[in-house]
Amino acid sequence: MKLFPLHLIPNDTRFDFMRTRWVAVIAAALLLLASIGLMAFKGFNYALDFTGGTVVEVRFEKPADVDSVRQHLEAAGYGGAQVQNFGSGSDLLIRLQPQEVPEGVSSGEANNRTAQAVLSAISAQGNKATVMSTEFVGPQVGKELAMNGIYAAVFVMVGFLIYIGFRFEMKFAIVATVTTMFDVIVVAGYFSLSGREFDLTVLAGLLSVMGFSINDTIVVFDRVRENFRSLRVEPLEVMNRSINQTLSRTIITSLVFFLSVLALYIYGGGSLEGLALTQMIGAVIGTLSSIFIACPLLTMGALAVTKQDLLPKAKDVEELARRP
Repeated sequence: MKLFPLHLIPNDTRFDFMRTRWVAVIAAALLLLASIGLMAFKGFNYALDFTGGTVVEVRFEKPADVDSVRQHLEAAGYGGAQVQNFGSGSDLLIRLQPQEVPEGVSSGEANNRTAQAVLSAISAQGNKATVMSTEFVGPQVGKELAMNGIYAAVFVMVGFLIYIGFRFEMKFAIVATVTTMFDVIVVAGYFSLSGREFDLTVLAGLLSVMGFSINDTIVVFDRVRENFRSLRVEPLEVMNRSINQTLSRTIITSLVFFLSVLALYIYGGGSLEGLALTQMIGAVIGTLSSIFIACPLLTMGALAVTKQDLLPKAKDVEELARRP
């Protein structure tokens, strides 16, 4: 007996997803090309993590409000400043975009001037601030961080290919990797289009989108494999039934994930806004791609899957026969 049945989508849906597979794939291809074009020609609004700049550590006499400090900095002309707590609630770490250094002024003196300007901007009556340290972060560190992010993404993609290739079949691995790349590129394209700051939290969000996307896709692919082996119907019907059978699970999982990240976006503060926004967009795009793109690709051209591709191998049959 089910004490709390939760069915946003009925378990016996019969939507014909394969009927619009060409439209969905063509629309996805156009969206992918548009995202790549945006990243190639417009680029990103890189944050201090990648461009370098000045880091100022300040301590207040009383716990300070991060949003209020950020507003004071923007009013003083330091737009895009990153402010976050560290240590106790009275300590703040402020990251500023690189400023032009006047001729004849050393970088150390320029940093000190910036620190004093920040101090005068954020000090409030009754809550005095003190500069604990200030330093300059060079752009070379940002380049290394960007390359490490690319290496991490490539490593994850290769891992997906190897795992899914062994666990399922190479056609599944290729389609799952292509679908995951589509999700990540479209989310990254949004940040290029909107001009929002691209920092390390956004990069971490993109990597988490990869994990969410591949999880949804594998669930659908596992049902496709089971239905190919048990049903005597055409491949298009196998795909349709597989998507419909996993539709409720896919939507409920994505909705719960989206609501959790939405709470992070609303209450997590400015430092986590990029991470939460990336994950929310990734949840929507990843859900749509696992339904409308992944399975349709398995019916097209060289990636088309047949029953022969998914029949149990001889060693699998022997192993199943030995089980009680």
